[in-house]
Amino acid sequence: MESTVAQKLEAIHNLQLLDSKLDAIIKVRGALPEEVQDLEDEIAGYETRLEKFQSEIDSFENEIKALKESIKESEKLIKKYQEQQMNVRNNREYDAITKELELQDLEIQVAKKKITEAGYRIDTKKVDLEELSAVKKDRQKDLDQKNSELTSIVSESESEEAKLKNDREKATKKVDERLLKSYTKIRANAKNGLAVVLVKRGACGGCFNTVPPQRQADIREKKKLIVCEHCGRILAGVEDEIVEEVAPKKKRATKSTKAKA
Repeated sequence: MESTVAQKLEAIHNLQLLDSKLDAIIKVRGALPEEVQDLEDEIAGYETRLEKFQSEIDSFENEIKALKESIKESEKLIKKYQEQQMNVRNNREYDAITKELELQDLEIQVAKKKITEAGYRIDTKKVDLEELSAVKKDRQKDLDQKNSELTSIVSESESEEAKLKNDREKATKKVDERLLKSYTKIRANAKNGLAVVLVKRGACGGCFNTVPPQRQADIREKKKLIVCEHCGRILAGVEDEIVEEVAPKKKRATKSTKAKA
């Protein structure tokens, strides 16, 4: 059965009331959720950099290990060539072995230089790693504190929020699909999250621009969906002003009345 315009407006207005209550709960948390997320992202970035530093240190240490093995191999060859040099038969063989000895000696010098350079880089990376670890530790403390604050705030309204979300899910099913899409779009663009409002004191409850009397009369009838011509919000109804009755002031007795008395 097709819902009437009045029923559609009631359903969408009810959804707005639930969303506004949820917005109020989230507002209490302030910027804490964003701050927690930013800190988590920042710490994740530090962890990536720390892993990179450690990987570079491991790489340099492996390089030093390989260079030390190379030096050992060169020293063995030097010992071997020195023994061969003692048993050469001519100058040609002697010169050839001498060149090999010089080459291995040069290999050892180059390897030692590379070991020194790698050691310096390891020391530098270790300093960077320690400094970054200290920064990460401080930011982790900040994150733990923010998380504690957020958990405390969330726990206070956890049951209420769960109930509201459950009620919202039920309320959503009662809203016309096309109207729900429009509502979601308007709400996403509204700073205060209001997509459905009432006309209060002759003005739109969202942007506070005046709504003409004839338009207010149409809104009261609820025969068609009407949106604010200024902000595009759905106008669900007109809130009638309650005029307080002012008690008539008692007349004070005039001088002439007193005189007659």
